[in-house]
Amino acid sequence: MTNPTAAMCVIGDEILSGRTRDANMHHLAGVLTSAGVDLQEVRVVSDDAQAITAAVKALSDKYDHVFTSGGIGPTHDDITADCIAAVFDTPIDVRDDARALLQARYDSTGQELNAARLRMARIPDGATLIDNPVSTAPGFTLGNVHVMAGVPSVFRAMVESVMSTLQGGVPLRSVTVEVMRGEGDIAAPLAEIDTKYPALSVGSYPFQRNGVYGSNVVLRGQDPAELDAAAAEVRAAFDA
Repeated sequence: MTNPTAAMCVIGDEILSGRTRDANMHHLAGVLTSAGVDLQEVRVVSDDAQAITAAVKALSDKYDHVFTSGGIGPTHDDITADCIAAVFDTPIDVRDDARALLQARYDSTGQELNAARLRMARIPDGATLIDNPVSTAPGFTLGNVHVMAGVPSVFRAMVESVMSTLQGGVPLRSVTVEVMRGEGDIAAPLAEIDTKYPALSVGSYPFQRNGVYGSNVVLRGQDPAELDAAAAEVRAAFDA
């Protein structure tokens, strides 16, 4: 069985400037892995319409699902919704169901649904709303693109809403074997194990502990028995 594929487009000058540390990619990767959806590419782009549109179009054409984060708020630089509409060449405007959600939210808090806040009800034609139980303002899905907020708590809630509608595959499992040898010492035997188990991904991640070099050998795949067999070979090869 071939798992569905996915990509992520992280949108925001604050990410690229280093002012904000992105947590959403890490969360999404874990959720998708558990669901059997293979996250294969992540791009980070600025708050620039041409950059957003080009990145999302390229990812949408290549993968089964695209997840975006950032740029669907009430301020002038929140342009993601317009960019997604441009990708699919469809009109965008305030939608009644999204407006109603926001109206109820702000009525309950005694705040005004002003023009800025109403921007969050602008949804491209043909899109399906993504539920936002945290702050109400919805995301949306258009085609194979799932458009979500950048605030981590809201992003996580929206991911949960989207994942309940997706068909996943076989979850990717992993086994880690700690080897107290440097990568230069283990490269050749690991290459042989990698060749022997083509269905697995074999990676090596170095570390240093108390002045001694070591490596975490990480084996990833869908078959638990094959993973166990490969891990046993790694342990035997290095007396791990």
